[in-house]
Amino acid sequence: MWWGVAAALLANTLYSLGFVLEKRALTSLPEVSIRQPARLLRLVLGSPLWIGGSLALAAGFAAQLVVYRTLPIAAAQGIFVSGLVLLVLLSARLLGEETTGRERYALGAILLALLMVVLSLREGADSVGRDAPYPLVLLVCVPSLAAGVWLYGSAERRARNRHRRPTTGVEYGVAVGLLYGVSSLAIKGVSGHLTTDGIGGAVLDLLSSPYPYLLLFTGVFGLVMSQAALQRCRASLIVPVCTTVTSLFTAVLGTPAFGEALPHDPLRLALRVAGTALAVAVLLTMPKHDSAPQPTAPAEELASP
Repeated sequence: MWWGVAAALLANTLYSLGFVLEKRALTSLPEVSIRQPARLLRLVLGSPLWIGGSLALAAGFAAQLVVYRTLPIAAAQGIFVSGLVLLVLLSARLLGEETTGRERYALGAILLALLMVVLSLREGADSVGRDAPYPLVLLVCVPSLAAGVWLYGSAERRARNRHRRPTTGVEYGVAVGLLYGVSSLAIKGVSGHLTTDGIGGAVLDLLSSPYPYLLLFTGVFGLVMSQAALQRCRASLIVPVCTTVTSLFTAVLGTPAFGEALPHDPLRLALRVAGTALAVAVLLTMPKHDSAPQPTAPAEELASP
């Protein structure tokens, strides 16, 4: 169990560093768009800083495989979301991004919600699922992918309105979070197929499952969608929203899909349900728009007595 906790903390660090490095690289690149994916990939692959960020994310993915083999889904999500604090600190230090007081309170409430989820766990009492019925996985994942792509397209159409208010990117975060939620379930499924013996048979078994194909879809679309969103919005807000949606999606839908039962103890069950409800409520109340920039007074006015 403690190996899983250590791997989750390592994944937190790698994911936070990866997102911040990619955001910093994107700020120096021309504007990218999901309507020109080939151009987007050509631009980001020409940036050593972006490549460094993507390698950090890939290493976080490898650590996540270890996590899902040793921890229940709900426990893993609680630890993953705690990495939001590190992300905000890195965003302030490396990107110069500042969060508003309301956003800081929201992040604090999210951490409280996930702490409640973690407190609902008890070593030895929570089983770790290895696989889920494939029809059930597809029933959960396919509509979620469609909803994420539709929501992202809707946010893009509103963003092209020249009279729009500056957006914080919550819609982008929710859309990408749905895709990464599906990716998280796919990673969970892949981890259950990784065995120490019979590697050839394990690979064939894995290829006969939907997990590698879900990973391929979410990897390609998630890459394109997340880069365009990161370039337009603050990483210190869009990534926490994305992470929260991913974690809630994985915990709420992945727990029953992989046969990891909810706690039988009333107190532990109340903590888990209340923590999930609080995180959802905070997400729904987060600000959807940034304050419009205030006009700067002309130099002559500033110089006049």
